[in-house]
Amino acid sequence: MKKRKVIDARADSEGDITHVKLDGNSRFTPVEKAMEMADRGELENAHSVNRSNAKPHLRTNPDGAKRNNLDDMAGDT
Repeated sequence: MKKRKVIDARADSEGDITHVKLDGNSRFTPVEKAMEMADRGELENAHSVNRSNAKPHLRTNPDGAKRNNLDDMAGDT
């Protein structure tokens, strides 16, 4: 199975990531669906975070580059 890659993101007015775009797609995918994909190991560059002190969210894998962080992709920084 070829893993998908997150290439863009959208945020709501509060700065929360709501949708991501996956390579090969023309439309954005709801972040909840992307988190399910990440949990199944279907995303190459992102993972879901589930901590008791924060709401569940999607995060790109650390690689030292800031431009591929979801907040940067969504234009929030």
